[in-house]
Amino acid sequence: MKTISLGLIGFGTIGSGVVKLLQDSGALIEKRLGARLVLKKIADLDIKTPRVVSVKKNVLTTDAQAVLNDPDIGIVIELMGGYEPARSFILRAMKNGKHVVTANKALLATHGDEIFRAAEKAGVNIGFEASVGGTIPVIKTLKESLVANRIKSIFGILNGTSNYIMTKMTDEGKPFDEVLKEAQALGFAEADPTFDIEGVDAAHKLAITLSLAYGKRVKFDDLYREGISEISQQDIEFARELGYRIKLLAIAIRHDNNVEARLHPTMIPHDHLLASVGSNFNAFHITGDASDSVFLYGQGAGMMPTASAVMSDVVDISREMLKGVSGLVPARSLREAIIEDIKLMPFDEIETNYYFRFSAVDQPGVLSKISGILGKNNISIASVIQKGRKQGGGAVPVVMTTHRAKERDVRCALGEIDQLDIVQAKTVLIRIEDHTF
Repeated sequence: MKTISLGLIGFGTIGSGVVKLLQDSGALIEKRLGARLVLKKIADLDIKTPRVVSVKKNVLTTDAQAVLNDPDIGIVIELMGGYEPARSFILRAMKNGKHVVTANKALLATHGDEIFRAAEKAGVNIGFEASVGGTIPVIKTLKESLVANRIKSIFGILNGTSNYIMTKMTDEGKPFDEVLKEAQALGFAEADPTFDIEGVDAAHKLAITLSLAYGKRVKFDDLYREGISEISQQDIEFARELGYRIKLLAIAIRHDNNVEARLHPTMIPHDHLLASVGSNFNAFHITGDASDSVFLYGQGAGMMPTASAVMSDVVDISREMLKGVSGLVPARSLREAIIEDIKLMPFDEIETNYYFRFSAVDQPGVLSKISGILGKNNISIASVIQKGRKQGGGAVPVVMTTHRAKERDVRCALGEIDQLDIVQAKTVLIRIEDHTF
């Protein structure tokens, strides 16, 4: 039986999961592949700290070059994360004729163009299923299953930490800070949770997803994003009253030759499938012109779910190696030579429905002043909620939802409203998605 040698760079949580999967399911993989996968070398700066798996000492090394320059290793698995030296290691592996599997979403979102071109030039494969959606096969779905479709829209919950926080705040009424600490204690959130709660992690995944869905290059910095750190229990309760749940939602909608792409807290109808995605799970609602709606759901992170996605790529590449071919499926759906820059719709031009919460003085004429400014800016009010009056005046919450409006008009109107002496705090804005569902 043929043997394919693997090299692993990064022996942390996910790397340990890959080793465990190879040990526990090696015989099953061997039957399905028709070849034996052997992990020849593992490189990590720390090879002394005990892991959840045991390996022979002669497999471990602190020198990544021992993996990159070993002529017997056909596939390099990069799981160290970060930008450098991960980028340099991947490029070196490709230059040496080795296929690469990575879960490094941040690297691909920012340096993907260089890496994908290098892979095609070297005639090697790069697998990155684990970089988006963990164990959910969304990359394979976009590149293969929906290859004959023009993707009309993608709505995704792409970050498990944020989704866990929003779920707990919604279902249990807990404040943001308390739930964040709970997520950190459970290992769902890092000690520094900025990338998760401010939407950076999810935006990395959105950038990769866009390039696959539309066969275009995407500049990460061009994507509009907001996180969940400003979402209050008060807004969650108003959302419930209006028939919505709030999710950190990644959105991509095709408009002829333009693509509307954004990531922010979004109110979605409580009866939509995405609204029911709880805890740290991820999900994708994809609509193609031929397929219609496709819904993918599962664990978006974690040791074994991510390791499962890594091994999916390893086996796919191994099958091509056994046939003596490479690059049967282009990394980004199209050959690199014909990929162009994506044309993103300017964020000011997007149109959707909106939720506003004003902190207004409780006195006559407030609603007419606010609604007058909204009307002047082409914003039509759909509903109004005003809670009870306070003794002795003071500010009360006034909630309005709108019909479809343009982002530019909304920004202009709120800028004027927030300057009124009857408004005592910055207006809360949350976008609503229901017309596209």
